[in-house]
Amino acid sequence: MPTERVHLPGGRAGRASLDTDADADTVVVACPPHPQHGGDRHDPRLTAVSDALPDRIDCLRFDYGPWDEGRGEQADARTALAWATDRYNRVALFGYSFGGGVALLTAAETPVAVAALSPVATLDDGSDVAAATARIDAPLWVGYGTRDDTVDAAAVADAVEERGTVATFAADHFFVGQERTVGEQVAAFFAEVI
Repeated sequence: MPTERVHLPGGRAGRASLDTDADADTVVVACPPHPQHGGDRHDPRLTAVSDALPDRIDCLRFDYGPWDEGRGEQADARTALAWATDRYNRVALFGYSFGGGVALLTAAETPVAVAALSPVATLDDGSDVAAATARIDAPLWVGYGTRDDTVDAAAVADAVEERGTVATFAADHFFVGQERTVGEQVAAFFAEVI
């Protein structure tokens, strides 16, 4: 799938990559992991999801603007979501780690399907991701590695177990060597719900 550079409007950095098929009318907005730990739109978990999506679904992978403890990063996700909503009939959110928390918090405000891989339970600004999942009124998927000792993704999974899909992987937080498998599971969820 070809990739186009995109500049998202607004006062923050606004850099993004759109993996696109000319006929797609659906897009997944992908939120990267923690920017202070090297997280950006080129993260292998984000690209694995993008690669696994069917041709009818594009993927918008964006970078956060300057670090703002989660507040600005949530604003960046809302900006990317608004850009996508203006251009596509159907929109969904995906995020990994810190980005999983950002995606879930954003979906709690805007009813779109959301998938989060190893999401953090709280953002640096204190936003309670696990509690926010109760406000999500759309299809919901959370996956995490059973050996993850980096974040408390299990707490988020426990919060959504009654209302969404929970998937576990025999992996740590980084899913080394399992990116393709994870990407395929996330893509299968989106192919079914959007």
